[in-house]
Amino acid sequence: MVAKRIIPCLDVADGRVVKGINFVGLRDAGDPVELACRYSAAGADELVFLDIAASHQGRSTLVELVQRTAEAVTIPFTVGGGIASVEGITALLRAGADKVSLNSAAVRDPELVSRGAERFGVQCIVVAIDARRRGGGEPPGWDVYVKGGRENTGLDALAWARRVVALGAGEILLTSMDGDGTQAGYDLPLTRAVGEAVAVPVIASGGAGCLDHIAAALSDGPGGGGASAALLASLLHDGILSMEAIKTDLLARGLPIRPLLHRHAGT
Repeated sequence: MVAKRIIPCLDVADGRVVKGINFVGLRDAGDPVELACRYSAAGADELVFLDIAASHQGRSTLVELVQRTAEAVTIPFTVGGGIASVEGITALLRAGADKVSLNSAAVRDPELVSRGAERFGVQCIVVAIDARRRGGGEPPGWDVYVKGGRENTGLDALAWARRVVALGAGEILLTSMDGDGTQAGYDLPLTRAVGEAVAVPVIASGGAGCLDHIAAALSDGPGGGGASAALLASLLHDGILSMEAIKTDLLARGLPIRPLLHRHAGT
């Protein structure tokens, strides 16, 4: 059984890690390199670094900051924000990223997913989907948003997920805009629906507030989200939960989680 992953997310604006609620009301949460080092040492399985203002401001990701961050950690590292070309993907991978995350640019130019996958392999291409639930109707539906959650594309999240995977996305980073920063729990129906629609790993993001929420997102059982990984921000940045507490809890529940390195070594 493939191990589930715990992935801290570093949302960066103007060179600082920030966190908000429903994509607004951003507050400072620390230095990205410092936080990246802390989470790498604490036993995180991967990191995600998102320059959340890049697409909205029409500029490229902060490559120099990415390079310093990547040099400081020893775990796989995904970078996203403002990537609009194969050249942009190349620059980030050369700066030390293991994967790149495409969001607004993939909607604008879906073939960028194909070009990136053909050149670097599907394992390097993550497509981020920011989804918000549509009002009314059953079963529920979700629209895809871009530009940091500012613009509704009108695309259906499930259909879009299927399309980008067909184009070459090796992973989906799925954020519930309704849950983002609320600590009210992941959108389990959304996570489950996208996971069932595609045959690649799905990272659940948006809404974690406690250990039960993380376990529910990763659970493959009835009512669970069935995600391959859980993305976390506020809970870790604010010191509410630690990597050790999360992994200890998930292991106790019988979920397939990589143990912390120091435990694995018996120290």
